[in-house]
Amino acid sequence: MRKSTEDKIVVPLMRETKERFPDLVSCSFDKGFYNPDNRRQLEEIFDLVVLPKKGRRSEEEKAFESSDVFTQQRRKHSAVESGINALENHGLDRCLDHGLRGFERYVALAVVSRNIQILGTILWKRKVRRLQREQAQKRKAA
Repeated sequence: MRKSTEDKIVVPLMRETKERFPDLVSCSFDKGFYNPDNRRQLEEIFDLVVLPKKGRRSEEEKAFESSDVFTQQRRKHSAVESGINALENHGLDRCLDHGLRGFERYVALAVVSRNIQILGTILWKRKVRRLQREQAQKRKAA
């Protein structure tokens, strides 16, 4: 089996992450990162490894991938992907600045932009609910 560049960086990256965040107990990846070596090495580092396999799976693998814990972690993975997509839509799709400082500035601005959008949505929903209550009260009074 040919290893891609992504396959080669998964385990070292996760080892470094575990060193920086020792309380981290699980990790999650897309299907494209699966290979038996990655799974084995990651299971030595983490309590739970969510590394779905492409193609045919053994009965044991099917049972594990349909377990509640695995499914729950996969949903969390989807939420993270959604957050990443939202950041990309708020300026983080391309970094036009140069260097680490420029990248950090772009990330910070994208996060602030997304947070402002979320706050705006919350305020808008509150206003809509308030207007609906006022209209309902007017109908009752009439």
